[in-house]
Amino acid sequence: MSTSPSDVATTTVASDPSTPVTGRALPGGLAAFLVFFASGAVLVLETVALRLVGPYVGVTLQVTSSVIGIALAAIAYGAWSGGWLADRRDPRGLLAPALVLAGIATAVTLPVVRYAGEVLRGGAASAILLLVALAVFVPAALLAAVTPLVVKLQLADLRRTGQVVGRLSGIGTLGGITATLLTGFVLVVALPSTVIVLALAVALGLVGLGLGWYLRRQASTELPGPARTRAALAVLGLVGAGLSTVAPNPCDIETAYHCARVTTDPARPSGRTLLLNSAQHSYVDLADPKHLEYAYTKWIGAVADVAAPAGQRLDALHLGGGGFTVPTYLTATRPGTDNLVFEIDGGLVELDERELGVRPGPGLRVVVGDARMLVAGEPADSRDLVVGDAFGHLVVPWHLATREMAADIRRVTRPGGVYVQNVIDYPPLRFIRAELATVAAEFTHVALIAPPEALAEERGSNFLIVGSDAPLPLAAIRARLDEVDRSVSLLSGADLTDFVGTAMVLTDDYAPVDQLLATA
Repeated sequence: MSTSPSDVATTTVASDPSTPVTGRALPGGLAAFLVFFASGAVLVLETVALRLVGPYVGVTLQVTSSVIGIALAAIAYGAWSGGWLADRRDPRGLLAPALVLAGIATAVTLPVVRYAGEVLRGGAASAILLLVALAVFVPAALLAAVTPLVVKLQLADLRRTGQVVGRLSGIGTLGGITATLLTGFVLVVALPSTVIVLALAVALGLVGLGLGWYLRRQASTELPGPARTRAALAVLGLVGAGLSTVAPNPCDIETAYHCARVTTDPARPSGRTLLLNSAQHSYVDLADPKHLEYAYTKWIGAVADVAAPAGQRLDALHLGGGGFTVPTYLTATRPGTDNLVFEIDGGLVELDERELGVRPGPGLRVVVGDARMLVAGEPADSRDLVVGDAFGHLVVPWHLATREMAADIRRVTRPGGVYVQNVIDYPPLRFIRAELATVAAEFTHVALIAPPEALAEERGSNFLIVGSDAPLPLAAIRARLDEVDRSVSLLSGADLTDFVGTAMVLTDDYAPVDQLLATA
């Protein structure tokens, strides 16, 4: 005679795996909740982990792949271990501890990542994998063990094994999907990562304690270990939460895309540095909008200075706002310039307005959104100057680096207009060569501004690509560069062709930007 999953479950004891013991299965609703909740918690951790490690190792394809890979490894090992334990111990005595321990591990994650991140800072593959593992593996593995424990309790009738396993597996998947969408669309936008992680830790602890209380009432099942052990675990969780409040935090604020901070230049009281994911991104002098601190901004300024007669207004489009250094410079040097800025991070725009003196108005219009999509909606031949300065950490987003994107920028640029694109690359300089080939596939005239030691593959650097359909005023650009950065090189013609060599043209179909940036 068949029975329902809520009637009798067959489990095995540790002393003799072949000896069955009988006990009541979990109510169907409780079993579904536990699987849904545990699976969802893993995906919350996975999503937030990218934000936790980003300030230390960046947000690149390698980091994203590491988070996904480590999370999947944790799920695999956790599910395997949970199933192994379920065949040797009564799962009713393991479920609550698994949730409580997962909550403790989650609480400890914050201080562990923040202290370890200061040591592992950088983009080395080993540092990325280790930091991600510290952020994800232990709590995710503990949570992954919940599903096989619940499944074991519900397998009352072997004739319905497929139904039980399939149902709970589906519910777990739905939990992961729900958590992914909720975290990405709501939680990350509304709450700092610290709050999300600590709230998840508290929720896991409360659910685990509540489940333990329920199971003790139903079947006199105690949490394993003496009371002092349980007290020690509770103290560990509290200590982990407490350390989170004093661990070094690289962010002033967390936007939807960045860990952002603004610092004051001790050598220049009016100078402000914008750091995104701990990388210096922009420098703004609140008292002197004409001051350009970083070399690449001086190069952009030099090209802009000779793009039209001095003082003449320009119609400028900026792909990426950052600290709005270049739009501010153009407004100061060319009054009446129309600056249109596409910035994907609305939170960053708010920070700039609050800390960097950015004031949108008739000469500075800011549109929050993805530059690729927004450029497609711009009229043809509408801009004298297009500035490409969009980055995800230190990497140009791949969809802004393709020939299709360059073609759209060329469409928007007037026949005599200029496109300048800031690129960061490291020896052996595979990405800058490919991006030059890509821009040259659309623009008739292309030049490159870069330090000679970077061109010699001695160090990484910013590179500035300059493109136009009209002949570039190379002599004027060289003269202006000599005034602001005499040491920099300006490549064009045969020299540039030799530098590019046989580099690939990046397309929407094939643009391995992160791989090209990886050092050999």
